[in-house]
Amino acid sequence: MTDLELTIESVGVRGDGVAYHEGKPVYVAFAAPGDRVRVRLMNAKGEQRGEIADILAAGSRVAPVCAHFGRCGGCALQHLSDESYAAAKLGWLRGALAQHGFSDIEITTLRRLAPATRRRARLALARDCDAVVGFHGRMSHDIVDMRACHVLHPALFALVEPLRRLAAEILPRGGTASAGLTRGDTGVDLLLELPKIPGLAELEALARFAAAQDLARLSWRADHAFGPVAQRRPVRAVFAGVAVDLPPDAFLQASAEADAALSALVLDAIGTPRRVADLYAGVGTLSFALAARAPVHAVEGDAEAAKTLSQAAARAHIADRVTVERRDLARRPLAAGELAPFDAVVFDPPRAGAMAQSRALAESTVPRIVAVSCNPATFARDARILADGGYALTHIAPVDSFVWSANLELVARFERR
Repeated sequence: MTDLELTIESVGVRGDGVAYHEGKPVYVAFAAPGDRVRVRLMNAKGEQRGEIADILAAGSRVAPVCAHFGRCGGCALQHLSDESYAAAKLGWLRGALAQHGFSDIEITTLRRLAPATRRRARLALARDCDAVVGFHGRMSHDIVDMRACHVLHPALFALVEPLRRLAAEILPRGGTASAGLTRGDTGVDLLLELPKIPGLAELEALARFAAAQDLARLSWRADHAFGPVAQRRPVRAVFAGVAVDLPPDAFLQASAEADAALSALVLDAIGTPRRVADLYAGVGTLSFALAARAPVHAVEGDAEAAKTLSQAAARAHIADRVTVERRDLARRPLAAGELAPFDAVVFDPPRAGAMAQSRALAESTVPRIVAVSCNPATFARDARILADGGYALTHIAPVDSFVWSANLELVARFERR
């Protein structure tokens, strides 16, 4: 290892500070723009990485709010000033756009969401001499035993200490597990990923835990098997007034606040279409909001999510307004002819993006497309496909749904030229 003195110039897409040595980037965890630091230089997977040995002069940094920061992998950016924080996230977006030939695109002010609102999390559990519960450390399999968290909703954080006791009761010495927590509108859904199928004693302990913590539902998964333990009431989320009964470990936006922000931006971008296609619809996060404007055809690849969405539409007596199709859009995207009946399309793919569907959209005559993305890199790639097919990217609205993380959500509008 070599010690160097470096000045941090920016923040990279993984949340590391970026400096340069001999013309090559050096990525320094937990460094802020303007920091003058002494770092221990290491080579890692073909790139130069550095660990801070000393901060010689502080740049645009503030004191982190959490005592775990720097060890816990849940947050990467608590040390940045507000100005540097917003600049970093917008810089990632501009950089991704520039790589695909976009410049002078209107980008609105970063919409910042509040901390302590995260309603979904996956915590790691382990038992050795003592039981530990928390997020994994940064670039590590070690678990940082959680004693505080400024990201999780209080209803989820309140389960950390009870989960620690539960891990001590049901895990063997050296055993590990994970807990998928989802806060619905009717309570918390807990899915435990266990090292083996639980026996009677473990199931009884889980049932007591569900009752003591007033969980809406508790389930387990192990060795490709799944089992319900307790369901005290439906796990429900409400989207635009429509109640959706969620399957275990269902995908939701990071927070209810993120739902509201993204839905409002999508509705603002979509205008007043006659008929909308909602692609990668999930359990209807956007579908039901869109249905207030126009009939919606929701397309989703996951069988359980599509079933959930369809059942919710039927219970709300709007099945004629929200039709549902199960379809893997990566393997079988909606073709130009199938898209012809729609005068607006919304798509909200996973982090890998929507390359195949973007190619089909680029061949279509749909007048307006609204993209929702949690990955600026794959969004910019897909936006290039649409632009090459004759669509103009008119504006992008970034949303900071994942507070203090190296993630950015956005909503973008495209118009057919």
